[in-house]
Amino acid sequence: MRFLILASLAFAGPALAETETVSAAHLHGNRTLSFTQVEADYSRQSGQDVVNWDAEGFIGGDTHKFWWKTEGEHAGSEFETAEFQALYSRNVWTFFDVQAGLRADAKPDGRGYAVVGIQGLAPYLLETELHAFIGFKGDVSLRFKQSFDIRMTNRFVLEPNLETDISFSDVPERMIGKGFSKIETGVQARYEISRKFAPTLALTYESRLGESARLARAEGEDTGGWSVRGGVRFWF
Repeated sequence: MRFLILASLAFAGPALAETETVSAAHLHGNRTLSFTQVEADYSRQSGQDVVNWDAEGFIGGDTHKFWWKTEGEHAGSEFETAEFQALYSRNVWTFFDVQAGLRADAKPDGRGYAVVGIQGLAPYLLETELHAFIGFKGDVSLRFKQSFDIRMTNRFVLEPNLETDISFSDVPERMIGKGFSKIETGVQARYEISRKFAPTLALTYESRLGESARLARAEGEDTGGWSVRGGVRFWF
């Protein structure tokens, strides 16, 4: 009897393992996922109405995804900046993807860039992005973003955030100089009416830095400052 039981397990083992592998592949390897998040806010700065947007999304599986991103600013009666990215994303570490693709700027002038970088969740639940932009006109820069959620209640969330740009080229027509060129930091509060929809209120400090600030002042431009922004975030 003992021999029959052992023999049965020996024959059943490979079949069970194969079934588990197929099931795992069905559950994890062949899924097509999609995600879109849109955030827009309004503020009053230097006597102008300012609208900012930041949207991104992806479609793909656990390992390979196509990401799209867009952000920009409309101040007064015209667009100050408008940027679009299309990226291939490959998961290489737990919670981190390597990304590569293209970026196109419609404003303030038409420029194109090759993009390479990483995006993911760092220790302590820090949402992290680091990308290099290699311009087809010769300019090169880095952009670093980081944020994290502090859940005060089940629906009320505080989100400190930081974004900074480093330029390795002088781009005087854009009032950008070598070195740290821009910083944007602050804290956003949001109330999740549902998990997919939340009004937001943010206190933000945004400023040009170093040589970029000097170039802006020489052109009579404001280098930045504090603003209070009200907006909305939703995802699906």
